[in-house]
Amino acid sequence: MKQINFISVLSFLFLTGMPILMPAQNKSIVFTDITAKAGIDFKYTIGDFSYKNILESSGSGVTVFDYNNDGFMDIYLMNGKYLEGISDSEGIVFKNAHNELYENNGNGTFTKTTKKVGIAGTHWAMAASAIDLDNDGYQDLYVLNYGPNVFYHNNGNGTFSDRTAALGLSGPVKLNGFTKWSIGASFWDYNNDGKLDVMVGNFMAFDPAYFSPATPNLMPSPAEYNGQPSMLYEQKSDGKFMDVTKNNKLYFPDFRGMGITVFDADDDGDLDIFQANDHQLNFLFRNDKGIYKEVAVASGLAANSQGKGTGSMHASIGDIDGDGLIDILVSDLDYGALYHNIGDGLFVDITAESGLMAAMAGKGGWGTALFDYDNDGDLDMVAANGTAEELILQYPLLMENDGNGHFKNVGKNSGNYFSTKRSGRGLAVGDFNNDGFLDVIISHVDKIASPALLENGGGNGNHWLGLTLKGKSGSSAAIGAKVTVSTGVKKQVFINQWATSYLSNNDQRLHIGLGKQKQIDQLEINWSDGTKEIFKNLASNRYLTILQGTGIIKK
Repeated sequence: MKQINFISVLSFLFLTGMPILMPAQNKSIVFTDITAKAGIDFKYTIGDFSYKNILESSGSGVTVFDYNNDGFMDIYLMNGKYLEGISDSEGIVFKNAHNELYENNGNGTFTKTTKKVGIAGTHWAMAASAIDLDNDGYQDLYVLNYGPNVFYHNNGNGTFSDRTAALGLSGPVKLNGFTKWSIGASFWDYNNDGKLDVMVGNFMAFDPAYFSPATPNLMPSPAEYNGQPSMLYEQKSDGKFMDVTKNNKLYFPDFRGMGITVFDADDDGDLDIFQANDHQLNFLFRNDKGIYKEVAVASGLAANSQGKGTGSMHASIGDIDGDGLIDILVSDLDYGALYHNIGDGLFVDITAESGLMAAMAGKGGWGTALFDYDNDGDLDMVAANGTAEELILQYPLLMENDGNGHFKNVGKNSGNYFSTKRSGRGLAVGDFNNDGFLDVIISHVDKIASPALLENGGGNGNHWLGLTLKGKSGSSAAIGAKVTVSTGVKKQVFINQWATSYLSNNDQRLHIGLGKQKQIDQLEINWSDGTKEIFKNLASNRYLTILQGTGIIKK
């Protein structure tokens, strides 16, 4: 067959005046580090100037939420501090270090309002869950600490009040003989009584005096410490919380939990619990009509592709290949684990085939997110990386999905941040300027110590929809709700769950990338209390709020 010369064809079309149709090209998206420009001057402290123990290496997280209901996402950054008996004596200069709240001004800048609103905190903070516990329309904040946890009630007037004692959510002073070390929390209505309950993830029994004789110049491995049990708290009729962990067969005192993710793993209509464990096999607590059973090994979620329980951090969830089933990405210190959902509560490790293993190997993965950064209708991945035992910097990752669950590293063409080695920890995604393209914020444990607020430049012409779900009893029916979006012949499935990153909470609005589709033909919500609603012909490029059972869609 004679070979056609493409240049000759173009010349012919040009000379004859015929139109030249070239393949459509999406404009590449660039993330710009706008931290300083936005007025975020936060510096993370590990309590002193050395890097020698596992508390210091663990870092702290980021929580994205709209504390003042102005429609713009604010940023809460957790911090370490000087701790007597743990920190070096020179670190006393950090004794007053505290968390910071940055209020979004709606113009690309933020104002530090921490002390005015009353949530600076006095403990070494790890994570924070934003939740409207009393259904008054304002997001409260539950801060998880190395030490007592603190629940701040949002007063609705720009201030918060400490309600911890009244609610019973401080947690034990000690677990397994050492200071309680909480690493996060997930709220949902576990018993379907219309009230929010919460599971607090606890890490390990940290003995500051312990060192490893085999490697005295390095911090001991987490495997050398005992664990601490995660705890399920049930909200009673008077609003107080009661520990019901043992009653629900969730008490495992010797495991080191790093992250709690609650969603319907087996698609049977009730919410299950995935717990990422450090240097141990992970847990999947399957909910069978209100009775929990640990089934991680049988489900394929316990270990990585080599059959090892690695330094797992947290589970990010989403449908990575468009088959309607929710897959699980677990970041860890080896190369991560991407579990493909094959139905009936069974998962297969596809980390190597997906392209993630080669990209993540040796980098030390901490915070990750599955998110549609380019609004093309599939979930991409971003990861904060850094070596744990030593302060060795690593490149962060931005991995683009081809729509079939295969990922390619596009970070070095997507902004200077992804070409710069840092030591990342907490990571959250959110649309801070409400332009419909998801931005990223990452906390760091390194000598620079500043976070990175990465603005998504967007501009590729793809459409989107942002969605806030509110259950009839507040958040109780909305958390864990399954949303199915149909546009033409394509379907996308989402889970309304924002506690899906290491020590961090994402923007609570569901973000739906639509590609070139200008509207959603049908949006189906399966609320977590078992009810279902369908909405049709929704226009794109806007934020909506759907109130369960009312048929009301608010812009």
